[in-house]
Amino acid sequence: MNFVLKEEKGFTYIEEGQGEPLLLLHGLMGALSNWEEVIKEFSPHYRVLIPILPIYDLPILTTGVRALSKFVHKFIKFKKLNKITLLGNSLGGHVGLIYVLAHPGYVKALVLTGSSGLYENAFGGSFPRRENYEFVKEKVAYTFYDPAVATKELVDEVFETINDRAKVIRILAMAKSAIRHNMKDDLRKITMPVALIWGRDDKITPPEVAVEFNQLLPNSHLDWIDKCGHAPMMERPQEFNTYLKAFLERIKQ
Repeated sequence: MNFVLKEEKGFTYIEEGQGEPLLLLHGLMGALSNWEEVIKEFSPHYRVLIPILPIYDLPILTTGVRALSKFVHKFIKFKKLNKITLLGNSLGGHVGLIYVLAHPGYVKALVLTGSSGLYENAFGGSFPRRENYEFVKEKVAYTFYDPAVATKELVDEVFETINDRAKVIRILAMAKSAIRHNMKDDLRKITMPVALIWGRDDKITPPEVAVEFNQLLPNSHLDWIDKCGHAPMMERPQEFNTYLKAFLERIKQ
């Protein structure tokens, strides 16, 4: 990935392009590179921003989805953003949901893909054999429909992360926080346009999760991507970008 990583005022982020802001939030085990094809496709027409969420830097007692939402608000204020379209994958979607409930005035629309917030088979739930590389490889591959998407580089990154004791403690704390913070009773309050772009073969947040989001969010639209797992923007970027482009056209003012 050839995008410049900026560091300012305690934030590390990518910012590409000009126009209305698209703010992308990565998942628990995600990285900025997960959004590479989205940046390439949309930065000619939008201001695309991706902050690194401080999952490993929060004090252990405050490690949780609410703390990440507060961090996102600080970043949005720092960059003076408004009329944001907020995109979140997995944990990033969950953080986005919490954020729009707290600060709806900053966000124009929401895009969720493989979002937690209702139910997830959390990869971060436990790591009984984290020293076993093949076990970790299997777990990473489980994220995708096509195991080949779990490249050696990706597996190596996850293996290194979960074998760092300080990081794994925070991953477990964050995963538990996400499970505790169920959004079911709050979703009806989110009345802005919401796009749900979901892998039909997602095993982490299965299809029934997308259906429930669609039923509970009053202004939502659900698109399916076949032969696709938990991270459509990585595994099926062309289809994901096609659905995202159509949604952005619908909400243009």
